[in-house]
Amino acid sequence: MSAINDNVSEILLDKVADWLMRTSLSDESLETIVRGFCERLAAAGLPLMRVHLSFSMLHPLYDALGFTWWRAGRGVEVSGLRHEELALNPDRFLKSPYYYLLSNNLDHVRRRIDPAQPSEFPIFDELKEQGATDYIAFMQPLGAVSEHGMVGSWTTDRHGGFSDDVIAALLRLQNHLAIAAKVAVLGKLADNMLTTYLGANAGRRVLSGQVRRGDGETVRAVLVMADMRDSTVLAEKEGRQAYIETLNGFFDAIATPFNRHGGQILSFVGDGFIAVYPCGRHKEPSELASREAFAAVGTARARVAALNAERKRQGREPIGYGVGLHVGNVMFGNVGLRDRLTFSVFGSAVNEVQRLQNLTKKYGHNVVASEAFVNYCGGDWLTLGQETLRGVRQKFTVLYPKDAALAAIAQERADDQAEDGLSEAEHVMLLYRNKIGPPGPRGLIDKLLQ
Repeated sequence: MSAINDNVSEILLDKVADWLMRTSLSDESLETIVRGFCERLAAAGLPLMRVHLSFSMLHPLYDALGFTWWRAGRGVEVSGLRHEELALNPDRFLKSPYYYLLSNNLDHVRRRIDPAQPSEFPIFDELKEQGATDYIAFMQPLGAVSEHGMVGSWTTDRHGGFSDDVIAALLRLQNHLAIAAKVAVLGKLADNMLTTYLGANAGRRVLSGQVRRGDGETVRAVLVMADMRDSTVLAEKEGRQAYIETLNGFFDAIATPFNRHGGQILSFVGDGFIAVYPCGRHKEPSELASREAFAAVGTARARVAALNAERKRQGREPIGYGVGLHVGNVMFGNVGLRDRLTFSVFGSAVNEVQRLQNLTKKYGHNVVASEAFVNYCGGDWLTLGQETLRGVRQKFTVLYPKDAALAAIAQERADDQAEDGLSEAEHVMLLYRNKIGPPGPRGLIDKLLQ
């Protein structure tokens, strides 16, 4: 059979390449690049039925980000491959064209798809149902020594498959796509890392240029300070690795609720953390922020109770904790050495909430709050007493919430928690999703390893 001559227009291909170069300088997202690239290839006359592209990502939750484009207005499906997905279903990867590429150190692999012949790879079964006739998978490193790269595939349903002209056009534009993708991936890596290690708000501030010592501002916020009890005893009893798992499980249970609904965890310090709910100086936003923080306390309390129930079933000791709640003005910005900074909050209100949290040990209640917090939050609270906090002139009235109040607020949030059971990083992933249509029925790993 003679090769099909598609007479691919060099002028239109140049237009696609120029668009990729312009896009790489415009700080566009990967989804925008992939969508625009595939639509322009189709508009240039290339007979593509489906394009799949996956990019390895340095991310605390995801190993890779995958995009699948379909012709005829189906748009782009976006999926993240979680670390545990590959461990749960390694067979899917081992039987994929991408594994074949990697294991044989190949740049490309092409296979004709014949519905009358057995499928070499499981993905071909699905492509046959769509009428595919030809498939090319490729691997493109994004740097000589980098572990980050791009893998992808081109699929056509054209009778006779891809012509040499089309293959040459795809190979040519693949390099331009890799450059644009690398710029977008590096930008996303920076955003991922700053969000993971500093939090979303602080990460945005650093990316926007607040990188000098002393950069920052004074804001009013609801403050939350939480701490694990008897951590030294647990560390000695459980050993290093088991204690690290305990600490992570504790943070998953108690800290997660404070990283949603306006809350931001600024830093983990040892076996504790500090979170803030910026609220401004007016009464209404202060009330809203205080109630959100109190709702998070109720959710955290229920989550730690569930964690301790599981630990009891495992024959392990329960984890104790203390939470302090306060409202005040804090300085939010960079402090440290000229060449080694941290982005956090500091000021008298931070010292006060830390001392309030320590009072949970004295009074035997897991949660205590200042009068300032309770005045904004409202609800059913009981007074424990007045305390003179070290380094603070005025006395503080210390209060604690009734158990019924915490249980009620936890129940109110139960349905919301089930619906919003994703971390901040997972919500970032959801923002990528295409509004045109939902992903197909396959699992994440199926979509990424095609």
